Amino acid sequence: MKREARTTAAHFSQNPRATAVALKAYRNIAHNWALSARQAAALADMSPGKWRGARRPNYRGRINVDQMLRLSALIGIYRSLELYFNTPIARSWILLPNQGPLFLGAKPLDVMIADGLPALLTTRQYLDNCLDGQ
Repeated sequence: MKREARTTAAHFSQNPRATAVALKAYRNIAHNWALSARQAAALADMSPGKWRGARRPNYRGRINVDQMLRLSALIGIYRSLELYFNTPIARSWILLPNQGPLFLGAKPLDVMIADGLPALLTTRQYLDNCLDGQ
């Protein structure tokens, strides 16, 4: 992880407005992807209880740097999927088995939960490269 990205995430993770915006975006993404509360919490690296609180529009808690980086990556993944695929595929892509080199037949959701932030960042880069035609 580049120091600059981590420093930026650290700043935003302590900014209540930035936290509120990131959580609102992620709530919408989790809904559009039809994630269970457990899956949404795991992707964001939150306990189920913290995710229950963070789902509320008036949440005033803080998130840590890792969680902000995860939310940022998930927002980027969502954006790339929405631009690259039609809506039904974009909304179900992370739930479908994928034969690509990053997933080897597994569901992207399962890989990202199991492998954490590195898998989220790699998936985002993979999708960004698809958009760029690489």
